[in-house]
Amino acid sequence: MTKKIAFLFPGQGSQSVGMGKDLYENFDSAKKVFKTADKTLGKSVSSLCFEGPEDSLKQTVNTQPCIVTTSIAALESLKSQLDIKPDYVAGHSLGEYCAMYASGAMSLETTLKAIQKRADLMNASANGGAMSAVLNASEEAIKDSLAEASKVGYVDVANYNSPAQIVITGDEKAVAKAGELLLEKGARRVVPLPVSGAFHSKFMEKAGKEFEGFVKDLELNNALMPVITNVDAAATINADDFRAKMPKQIYSSVYWTQTIEKMVADGVEVFVEIGPGKVLAGLNKKIAPNAKIFNIYDKASLEATVVALKEDLVLA
Repeated sequence: MTKKIAFLFPGQGSQSVGMGKDLYENFDSAKKVFKTADKTLGKSVSSLCFEGPEDSLKQTVNTQPCIVTTSIAALESLKSQLDIKPDYVAGHSLGEYCAMYASGAMSLETTLKAIQKRADLMNASANGGAMSAVLNASEEAIKDSLAEASKVGYVDVANYNSPAQIVITGDEKAVAKAGELLLEKGARRVVPLPVSGAFHSKFMEKAGKEFEGFVKDLELNNALMPVITNVDAAATINADDFRAKMPKQIYSSVYWTQTIEKMVADGVEVFVEIGPGKVLAGLNKKIAPNAKIFNIYDKASLEATVVALKEDLVLA
């Protein structure tokens, strides 16, 4: 029996100088994606990905379109080598745009324009605030620490990344206070993140509201397979539902743990992370240790994944 498969797409923090270059040089389908990105966005996305510099690549206005372009280039390279359709797709934060593209909900040009607009609005709203990753804290410790730190200022959960990792977001002092309290209550580590603002928090509501006006006229289609969306970990197909969720995603928590759990509950046994880095594969091992996970980020990883999918898993 064919096993159910899901494609996953990474978010901010997965970028590195040189990403996508190997795909560009070896697959015409990848080269076409990069050329389309350069033309559509009126800047050299390909140069930023391949050559950096790192300081430019890690600016939100560049990171988001660069990761999306690289991930879609990897997806198109895979499709050129293997006729495979996933049962589900999902993406972490900005990766959700790749998932929507993969599902047929948006064309490549629309996806690129939407992610650039999202990045511009988030960057404009990123004036102050902080984020920290919290490792191995209990639910009770998280709840109590956030409640206590909220007396100092606004703090909330940005990402539910895995049972062993969340990210907190909000006022700088409140995030720092929550971090101290969490360590006192047994968290293994609290790692401040090098970000320019408090993403996935109420500080991003203005960006979300402005994005609402942008997506109102965006050309969206019903998806060909369910996208498990960040804001609610729910299967989404209808174009109008995407239109409603896209602005909310900017200022809402990312329910990633719940997204993977939903797919596993629906019978997904194989996950393929498509795009730079291996962040989601690491999280998946904590969320769904019995599932198989593969990565596609360059020619070698693509070829290895194609062999594995053909021989052992999906197409046997």
